[in-house]
Amino acid sequence: MSTNEKVSTTPATAAGATTADTDATDTDATDLIEDDFIEEEYTPGEADGGMFGAVPAKKAQHFWPSAKRLMALLKPERAGITAVLAMVTVAVVLNVIAPRILGQAMDVIFAGVVGKQLPAGATKEQFIEGLRSQGQDNFADMLAKMDVVPGAGIDFQKLAFLISVVLVMYFVANIFLWLQGYVLNVLVMRVVRTLRDDTEKKLNKLPLNYFDTRQRGDILSRVTNDVDNIQQALQQAFAQLVNSALTVIGIVIMMFIVSWQLALIALVALPLPGVAAGIIGARSQKLFAAQWKNTGELNGQIEESFSGHDLVRVFGRDADMLARFDERNEELYKASFGAQFVSGMIMPVMQFVSYLSYVGIAVVGGLRVASGSMSLGDATAFIQYSREFTQPLGQMAGMANMLQSGVASAERVFEFLDADEQDAETATEHLPAKTDGHVEFKHVTFSYTPDKPLIEDLSFTAEPGHTVAIVGPTGAGKTTLVNLVMRFYELNSGSITLDGVDITRLSRSELRAKVGMVLQDAWLFGGTIYENIRYGKLDATEEQIMAAAKATFVDARAFVANPSLLILDEATSSVDTRTEALVQKAMAALRTERTSFVIAHRLSTIRDADTILVMEDGQIVEQGRHAELLALQGAYYRLYMSQFAGEDADSAVADSAEDSTAVHS
Repeated sequence: MSTNEKVSTTPATAAGATTADTDATDTDATDLIEDDFIEEEYTPGEADGGMFGAVPAKKAQHFWPSAKRLMALLKPERAGITAVLAMVTVAVVLNVIAPRILGQAMDVIFAGVVGKQLPAGATKEQFIEGLRSQGQDNFADMLAKMDVVPGAGIDFQKLAFLISVVLVMYFVANIFLWLQGYVLNVLVMRVVRTLRDDTEKKLNKLPLNYFDTRQRGDILSRVTNDVDNIQQALQQAFAQLVNSALTVIGIVIMMFIVSWQLALIALVALPLPGVAAGIIGARSQKLFAAQWKNTGELNGQIEESFSGHDLVRVFGRDADMLARFDERNEELYKASFGAQFVSGMIMPVMQFVSYLSYVGIAVVGGLRVASGSMSLGDATAFIQYSREFTQPLGQMAGMANMLQSGVASAERVFEFLDADEQDAETATEHLPAKTDGHVEFKHVTFSYTPDKPLIEDLSFTAEPGHTVAIVGPTGAGKTTLVNLVMRFYELNSGSITLDGVDITRLSRSELRAKVGMVLQDAWLFGGTIYENIRYGKLDATEEQIMAAAKATFVDARAFVANPSLLILDEATSSVDTRTEALVQKAMAALRTERTSFVIAHRLSTIRDADTILVMEDGQIVEQGRHAELLALQGAYYRLYMSQFAGEDADSAVADSAEDSTAVHS
């Protein structure tokens, strides 16, 4: 089967994912998540646009290896990452020390309030001794922990100094956080730019069969949506996770410095949210992978619908395409809903645990202040630490949502980058600037899949300057033949030579520079007709481009390329008869003094070919001139007669024979 004759297959539904229920409102959320995505892990393969080619499918749910590889993308930015970490560390240190200084400010205020109530003239020790003699040991212990001057009020000078220090610390910390955000943004953009370059280079290295066996929408989703998601994860999740992790470490240290007893109470509940986040995170990772897979499938469906819009309308398949869209859209909805639902459970669980810890710290801390075991400022600082302790944990849980989504996207991009590339260049020879165009097939064998033979032991020669027409039924291997000449596919065995040089010994770029190819469907890039014509030869002069436009009636870029070998693949199949006559005139001029391969279904267009090859099932069953093949009344005769059905068939054959004789006489 030729490239243009293949039927693109639609990716199968993910393993474990069920078709959307028509009565979605009656579906319980938990059942929807569990039944559709958790029971079986999604394992991508060839059927759903996976990156596996002919090798066995592999599990795509490896979070840590993919996350490690994602972080490895930042290795070229070591200096920037080091600077970011240093700035984050400075900011975190300042932010975690500030509450302790605020606690000291609280002690200054409290000591001033208490001292104002005590009569002047006596020392603090005398008041403490008097309180103990009256049996007020708790108040005496609390007073002993305070820096109190009887009769004196609040030391506003000291208070102003402490508050100023705190303000400066917070200001400097935020400056460093802003700087690290700026630096991180710059280096992440550089990394993503490199990743985009890698994907673009990969696109140019992939063999044609890669694109023949996958949906374009899924490929586009990997190189656009998934790369954008990676960028978002690196920009936001990475910085926030580092900041939060360092903040947690710093707060834990300060907690133990202030009160190791309260620190133990705060840390008792710490494993609970970690366990919850781990369990929920593992489930959400599977769901996010399914979400991005279904996004790719939906993009593929949309791309097919728009690309084949006219065909859909002609055959009245609007409702069918809409139904298929609704089905995939429902699958994407369920995957996205499940991912957000499960990952959204992390934050409430973390908050609940934090409130339990906060209540315990407040009660025990109050008792310790009342007993004089710690100052009010330390208790206040510790409570603030406990609140700030849960905040970064919650942020880490929230960023885990984004990170999991980013790693799932990275996994898809890495699968794309790891896809088998076309065989490496082994150029050992070169062609002269001007080639004759002598093409020879020697015992060529080729098949798209090992279990379906196509071309077997094929040999023929195309003489320089001759036009070789290739005809045959759909699937006979016509387009495959010229694809082999262009090295879009590599042979299983045998060889193809151009002017005596095996094409595998030439670089693909050098080979294709000698070949001009006009396909069935003309593709115009964004820009003017002038620019599209110049695409055939970027260094062409304006005179050459204008001459090509006039000669080809603004049809073919192949003219300006001036190739030695010309391939016309159904170049007039989609035009009317008047336009076909103009194009045929241009093609005749273009074929002059160069070897040409012409693939045609309209046999009337190749009557004057020097050689006609008739193919069936990958084999050349007949070859010769038009009249000779008609006289044989074999395969070519049957094809010709099928295009002239009716009572005029015999006269058409006779006229054709006379025309052919006149042309070659």
